[in-house]
Amino acid sequence: MNTAEKLNMTMLCDFYELTMGNGYFRNGYKDRITYFDVFFRKVPDQGGFAIAAGLEQLIDYIENLHFTDEDIAYLRGRNLFCDEFLDYLKDFRFTGDIYAVPEGTPVFPREPLVIVRAPSIEAQLIETFTLLTINHQSLIATKANRITRAANGRTVLEFGSRRAQGADAAIVGARAAYIGGCAGTACTISDQLYGVPAGGTMAHAWVQMFDTEYEAFKTYCQTYPTNATLLVDTYNTLKSGVPNAIRAFNEVLRPLGITKCGIRLDSGDMAYLTQKARKMLDEAGWPECQISVSNSLDERLIQNLLLQGAEIDMFGVGERMITAKSEPVFGGVYKLTAVENEQGQIVPKIKCSENVEKITIPHFKKVYRLYNRDNGKAIADYMTVYDEELDENKPLMLFDPYATWKTKNVCNFEARELLVPVFLNGKCVYTSPSLKEIQTYCKQQLDTLWEEFKRFDNPQTYYVDLSQKLWDIQQELLRKNRN
Repeated sequence: MNTAEKLNMTMLCDFYELTMGNGYFRNGYKDRITYFDVFFRKVPDQGGFAIAAGLEQLIDYIENLHFTDEDIAYLRGRNLFCDEFLDYLKDFRFTGDIYAVPEGTPVFPREPLVIVRAPSIEAQLIETFTLLTINHQSLIATKANRITRAANGRTVLEFGSRRAQGADAAIVGARAAYIGGCAGTACTISDQLYGVPAGGTMAHAWVQMFDTEYEAFKTYCQTYPTNATLLVDTYNTLKSGVPNAIRAFNEVLRPLGITKCGIRLDSGDMAYLTQKARKMLDEAGWPECQISVSNSLDERLIQNLLLQGAEIDMFGVGERMITAKSEPVFGGVYKLTAVENEQGQIVPKIKCSENVEKITIPHFKKVYRLYNRDNGKAIADYMTVYDEELDENKPLMLFDPYATWKTKNVCNFEARELLVPVFLNGKCVYTSPSLKEIQTYCKQQLDTLWEEFKRFDNPQTYYVDLSQKLWDIQQELLRKNRN
């Protein structure tokens, strides 16, 4: 098997997607047009919003869908699939439509991040990878955004490759962390592939390699005078690490006129040590020397450090970001919401449940975000049936779909559709922005949210409301399926 075949992700699917596909094929459902929504029910860490990510990898996957001869031989060997279905898979490609929320968009529970409109087998076969890439990158982007917001304007770098759950999690995890607000990564290949700025200086091994700590620092400054960040906690941070760093800066950097430098701590009482180190650096004439810290950080620890007066300019965050350790599952699902009958009419479908949160919102939908024209702030998201149009010149009554007596009249608003066409008739019609553009867009969209939605604890609930028409369709389907 060559390298290209190893990267073929078509068989990265749940086996039931193949058994269902074979069943659709044998029972005349192969060409039935279906509609599936990708959505999530709960924001990780009980946050107020999530950040959508992973679309670029989904596009690449869809464009490269194909079954190899080895794939077909494997499936034939399972003795479950008819020859006609296997022949169909030989020429398989995606011919449907996909609509998605652009990467970097703040998103909320129950609204679709991706809508797939495609023949039943095609739509079913892409379920696993679609969920995998959207779930994983949205999770990391969301966690990274919480951490960067906790840093309150200070630089945050992603340091988690060696603790990630596998190579791909490290590589695209760094990409997602950048979307969420990180300034860069320690993962070199993520820079090579995606342009996430990679950087790094030294580990404790560098310091231990030399006979003295001072020799290690001096040699590093001589080798990398414009990138000298010294790890000062190998032996004793305040008694040797910081004094030796200052000595190296004085003897190597100062004669060169270089004032940009840094120290890093990876252990100890960060609040106390950084305060003392800052005082020592300033008194030695190095006020521009930046202090960075690492060591199992997350948004809570960063908040606490800053509340304690820690003197920190940069945070390196590893395992708790790249694994989203506090809540490592995003929980996105892929649910059928409609099919087309023989006349081409869209027939809404619903999944019922005794758990109210698991009741799906049927039909092919649009999602609007409503903005206040006076201040540009987001008011609410509004889901409609695909053929509904909003008149921005008329007041719009919103109501809570769970507590319908809670209503709000909205005037002077601008409505923007969140979902954009990505594939039409199997052809990609979407131009992916650069990663930097995605990060910038994310920051801009976050600025449209009120601070109440950004709280880490008990954030205000952002409403995702249904149009009257869509709500009526959902309620009618619930009534029909009650017995």
